[in-house]
Amino acid sequence: MNSIVSTSPVRVSLKGRDLVTWLDYSTEEVHELLSLAQYLKKNPYSKVLEGKTLGMIFEKSSTRTRVSFEAGMLQMGGHAIYLNARDIQLGRGESIADTARVLSSYVDGIMIRTFETEKVTELAKYASVPVINGLCDTYHPCQALADVLTILELAGTLKGLKVVYTGDGNNVAHSFMILCAKLGMDVVVSCPVGYEPDKEIVGKTVELAGMNGGSFTLSYDPVEAVKNADIVYTDVWASMGQEEEAVKRLKDFKPYQVNEQLLQHAAPQVKFLHCLPAHREEEVTAAVIDGPCSAVFQQAENRLHVQKAILQSLFV
Repeated sequence: MNSIVSTSPVRVSLKGRDLVTWLDYSTEEVHELLSLAQYLKKNPYSKVLEGKTLGMIFEKSSTRTRVSFEAGMLQMGGHAIYLNARDIQLGRGESIADTARVLSSYVDGIMIRTFETEKVTELAKYASVPVINGLCDTYHPCQALADVLTILELAGTLKGLKVVYTGDGNNVAHSFMILCAKLGMDVVVSCPVGYEPDKEIVGKTVELAGMNGGSFTLSYDPVEAVKNADIVYTDVWASMGQEEEAVKRLKDFKPYQVNEQLLQHAAPQVKFLHCLPAHREEEVTAAVIDGPCSAVFQQAENRLHVQKAILQSLFV
């Protein structure tokens, strides 16, 4: 039987903040969020958000983001409202600024899952309640926090680990490399020419790694990249909105598939991560994602726990 708790031993003083990117948060604040997520995983039910409401705007479909936020609010005594962009005035030409002001008078926080990063930043600019980036073209911060929590559970530590992301230098890669560098890990991103992470984000990641005792490497050789890796992470090769590029991407990314042969070059205890949904036999083989080194479902579950830590910290 799950225990009911109303408080936690961890207090993260982030009330009223937005979460657009981890570039806006200190290493200490991230560690506190991770500690709170660990606590909430062991003590899932409370009334800490009783009377609180989260408005959730979805312009991109979702499984993990929607269910984890909605379940998280419910488990902490609050309520979540699903707002499909086709059903609200934002999808019919109402400005983001007006939407932000109106929703701020109804709810205690807003989560948005969208395409353009500018929509998230503009919503945060005009909203008087916290705005959480559930995903945009540049960042996926909630996913990255779940990734790091999973790595901490698997390895028992973070600083000094070698973590390798192989595949498209996309929003998932951006948030993962930023957060891992901020926490002192040795980060490698391996991708084909033309699919590198954003240059400005690479520059900031290099700076963060230097400040926190880690490193950042961009590699075009997946075998070299995964040598002695503690964690190997990948994502789909064609994200939502890139369907027309799928055939070309399948060809360009084929050498970057995570398979048993590639993982032979990693550390013996290597663990595999994937943010899901996965396309078996494309970016990863079934033997890997369904095999003993895979932690993808532990990683997926952790979306719930980090989402709850974010909500409690920003709302209370």
